[in-house]
Amino acid sequence: MSRLLYYILLKPLSFLPLSILYWISNSLYFLSLIGIAYRKKVVQSNLKISFPNRSDTWRKRTERKFYRHFYDLIAESIKLFSITKEEAIARFRVTNAEIFEKLAETNRSAVLTGGHYQNWELFAVATAPQIEHDLLGIYTPLTDPFLEEKFSESRSRLGLVLVPKKQVKQFFEEFKNTLSVTTFAIDQSPRKNQKVYWTEFLGQETAVHFGAEKYAKHYDQAVIFGKATKPKRGYYELTFEVLEENPSTSVEGSIIEKATKKLEEQIIEAPEFWLWTHKRWKLTKV
Repeated sequence: MSRLLYYILLKPLSFLPLSILYWISNSLYFLSLIGIAYRKKVVQSNLKISFPNRSDTWRKRTERKFYRHFYDLIAESIKLFSITKEEAIARFRVTNAEIFEKLAETNRSAVLTGGHYQNWELFAVATAPQIEHDLLGIYTPLTDPFLEEKFSESRSRLGLVLVPKKQVKQFFEEFKNTLSVTTFAIDQSPRKNQKVYWTEFLGQETAVHFGAEKYAKHYDQAVIFGKATKPKRGYYELTFEVLEENPSTSVEGSIIEKATKKLEEQIIEAPEFWLWTHKRWKLTKV
């Protein structure tokens, strides 16, 4: 079934221009307007607990904006199976790659923090060709072997090095003498018994994975935050900001705190671009 899905649907559709693929997005968005939408109750609940002081009208408008963007992500993700390097870079532009040139001058690697904001799949494809360092992306492998192979090929064909989440330590050791930048999505919901950092995020007590800070401190890698914006439909810009130049001497928890606050700031600024379908607050503080 997965092979049919790929060869009959996904791959052929990917050769269509985005202007045509957006017809799919438009259709799905129309269904959301009449009440048929993916994880609608989760989205509404997340918006309500995150913005309790906003009006119902504001939350409903934000919900509509979110689904407009969310279904565009589906169309854009289909396109990634055959997108050219030139189009990927044109659609997801790094504005200040010189940050990595400066790190390279002192032979420094980096940890990149961010979240499921704007188009993280296009980020995975388009960023590697635009920066000095090797780009490593931590991810959760798919359970279907065939789709895992095809999605991995799609994500990595322009230079991204995929790091299965259970092999992070192994990859840090492998790349410790190589100029690299390892991406951590700090808005993932941790599992029980994992080391976490507790902070207030969008008005709620929130557990944050400690991995980004742990590896940055252990390998003394600069910590960077990536802020993405969406100038217009189908186009994104990514701007890097150094959060911590000397993590090995930083106070415990300060790196995660800074990164989480940066992500919170951009969500508050434009909430429609965050992944509200995600059940972020599954872990509660005892």
